[in-house]
Amino acid sequence: MKFSIYCIGKLKEPYLREGVAEFVKRLQPYGGVTITELPESKLGDKPSPSDKQKALYDEGQRLLKYCNPQAFVVLLDVYGKQMSSEELAKRISELEVQGHSEMIFFIGGAFGVSEELRQRAQWKLSISPMTFTHQMVRLVLVEQLYRACKINRNEPYHW
Repeated sequence: MKFSIYCIGKLKEPYLREGVAEFVKRLQPYGGVTITELPESKLGDKPSPSDKQKALYDEGQRLLKYCNPQAFVVLLDVYGKQMSSEELAKRISELEVQGHSEMIFFIGGAFGVSEELRQRAQWKLSISPMTFTHQMVRLVLVEQLYRACKINRNEPYHW
């Protein structure tokens, strides 16, 4: 399975960049992962509710441009389904059996995602009931994708 991650904003912290880079490297033998960072909407210090809504819409439109009709689209969403690593591995395996060769993951910005993007997603996944920064979610996602690949090949996972 090829994994594509499209996200709003650049990773700013070196520890996040290093962690993501490590798992990107580890995922190469399993079909690989590409990560595309898209610009965040520029907002002032005290954005109004309408400014936030416009930012959500604009960021959603930027992400939607990357919807490949042949890929299975997953939205990382606070309201999505939570699952164990084993359940994620099983879901990926099921998608492969169904003929999917690519999964696209969308990660929104600091204010979330547009309703249009939420509607386009075929599956909504929540990493945890806890709140994480959208940048931290990227690291957790690539680690879980790597873990799922190891599970699906019955390989031991050691970090």
